Amino acid sequence: MGVSTSSPENSFASKGISVVTVDFPPVNALPVDGWFALADAVRAAGRDPGVRCVVLAAEGRGFNAGVDIKEIQARGQSALVGVNRGCFEAFAAVYECEVPVVAAVQGFCLGGGIGLVGNADVIVASEDATFGLPELDRGALGAATHLARLVPQHLMRALYYTSRTATAAELHAHGSVWRVVPRAELLPSALELAAEIAAKDGELIRLAKSAINGIDPVDVRRSYRFEQGFTFEASVSGVADRVRDTFGTTGTTGREEA
Repeated sequence: MGVSTSSPENSFASKGISVVTVDFPPVNALPVDGWFALADAVRAAGRDPGVRCVVLAAEGRGFNAGVDIKEIQARGQSALVGVNRGCFEAFAAVYECEVPVVAAVQGFCLGGGIGLVGNADVIVASEDATFGLPELDRGALGAATHLARLVPQHLMRALYYTSRTATAAELHAHGSVWRVVPRAELLPSALELAAEIAAKDGELIRLAKSAINGIDPVDVRRSYRFEQGFTFEASVSGVADRVRDTFGTTGTTGREEA
């Protein structure tokens, strides 16, 4: 359980690809330490001069279910501050990774998962993948910055206000998902794309990543930090606890949020 880094097996091993895998059963809802571990792993992979592309993957039935609400309920404000900082670091690590990041997404991608894939360079998704921000149902706010990188503005607002999800096929139609494949083909497809990227000159691909980030019309770090202020306001005002308490009585896992 945790975050691991490996090189792909067989022919991909010598092609400059690093795979960062998240595994926090049962639903990949990350605790505070998990977000920081993920940030460290992605940054370390990007700094490795032998790496020219990073694949961000996950074990289990879903890619990411956000943060662990039970940890916040148990630890209170200290956990909220910790997870805010952890998510900020993890999202920034993906965006600022020195080489392109390919996200391989299966099953649910919720809350903090949107922050990760929204900051990735390319997304490959399985046919059963769904994307959404259940924040308003979980007593939180945030990651609209990243959802807006996946869907058009008005759809982003509708998804955000309703807590509904979009399918991988729908995101593919909007151009934000590169390929939609059967789940069994997800990692091989992500590695195939990563190998194509990693075949480029290592120094040039790093310059390309910096250049593309430099012309981005939205400062994702600043935008997300602004959103986090309202998440904290909801917490200190008591609104977040009121919503979380209601959520906890609905029979769900109580573990999804960003």
